[in-house]
Amino acid sequence: MNRRKFLLYSLYTLGSFYLAPNLHLTNIAHAADGHHVSPPYIKETYLQFAQPLQDRPSTNMIIIHHVGGTNRDVSAAEIHQWHLANGWAGIGYHYVIRKDGTIERGRPRTTIGAHCYGYNQTSIGINIVGDFEEAYPTDPQLQSREQLTAFLCELYKLNPSNNVIYGHRDLNSTLCPGKNLYCQLDDFRQKVIAQM
Repeated sequence: MNRRKFLLYSLYTLGSFYLAPNLHLTNIAHAADGHHVSPPYIKETYLQFAQPLQDRPSTNMIIIHHVGGTNRDVSAAEIHQWHLANGWAGIGYHYVIRKDGTIERGRPRTTIGAHCYGYNQTSIGINIVGDFEEAYPTDPQLQSREQLTAFLCELYKLNPSNNVIYGHRDLNSTLCPGKNLYCQLDDFRQKVIAQM
């Protein structure tokens, strides 16, 4: 490598580290931890909860939901307002995946959710926006769901082939996450395994 190429490479490396230090540090830390699944970008929402949230003691399942009742694009902030109106502490889901595939933060990941009666103490809730009794999820939503779930499975050392990914209807009497999303769960599990 000649001097000019070396200087350009050095400037590029330093500049990219300066512009995106968290990205580089995340990748370095991720590699050091032995993780292989890249963490997805999660849009922070900074929601304020009406009551203190409790930390979740353990995590052994991921539960997939839909909004139901409306197929329009709904934000985590709007769901938060609905759940506050129900008298809850706030949004019950940990993540909301919008129509364009954007993943928004709901409850903090480490706290107990309010999304699946009887299973909140040990589960993470992912809501995919839409009414999938009538409509179908978008391709960006499905891609974000796969990346997020693979990352969570690796983070919590969960094996997606061993009964850890559920549709809400598997655990409670409900149509959630809608027949058009629920019928894809087996294929979804295989895609998560492939990402890991």
